Amino acid sequence: MTQNWRHLPAPARPIAAAALAGVAAARHRDSSALTEAAAGLAALDPAQVGLILGTAIRVVLEDTHPDGVDGDDVRTVLQRCARSAAVWHPEVDPHVLLVLLAGALGVWEDDGEPLPSPESQARHAALLLADLIGDVPGRVSGGVPGDLPGDLSGGDEVADKRVTAYLTAALAEIERAQLND
Repeated sequence: MTQNWRHLPAPARPIAAAALAGVAAARHRDSSALTEAAAGLAALDPAQVGLILGTAIRVVLEDTHPDGVDGDDVRTVLQRCARSAAVWHPEVDPHVLLVLLAGALGVWEDDGEPLPSPESQARHAALLLADLIGDVPGRVSGGVPGDLPGDLSGGDEVADKRVTAYLTAALAEIERAQLND
C-alpha cells in the first residue's frame, strides 16, 4: 500500500493510513495484521478516529442503499459481516458491529453502557468497511468518480483505490460539515 495522504490534514493522515491497512488486513483475512492496524488506530485520538471511520461507514451504507437504510438492511449487513469474519477472526463481536452501524447512522442511544474499547471499535470498523465495500456496485458518493469496479477480487490495487475513495469522500464530507457549522 503506497497511498500518499499528503493532501489530507495532518491529524487525518495516520488515521487514513491505518484504516486502509486494517481494511486490507480484513480483506486478506489476516488477524495479526488486523490487530496491528487496530492497535495503531486505537493509539490515535479516539474522537477523530470515530468520526472518520463512522462517516466512512455511513457514506458506504448510503452509497449501497440509495433508497435509504432500514432495519432489514442493517440486520443483513450485521449478519453477513459477523458470519464472514467469524470464519477467520473468532473474536468478532456482533454487538460491536451493531454499535458501529448504529453510531454511523446516528441512531445509537447512549444508555450509559460502556462502549467497546477503541481497539475493538477499530478492528470491527475495518471488518465492517471491508465487508461493505466488497458489495459496492461501482459507485462512490461524495463527489468521487464512480469508476471503480464493484468487485474487490480484482486485486489489492483496485481494493485500495475503492477504500481510499471512500475515506476521501468521508473526509470531504466532514470538512464540508465543519465549514458549514
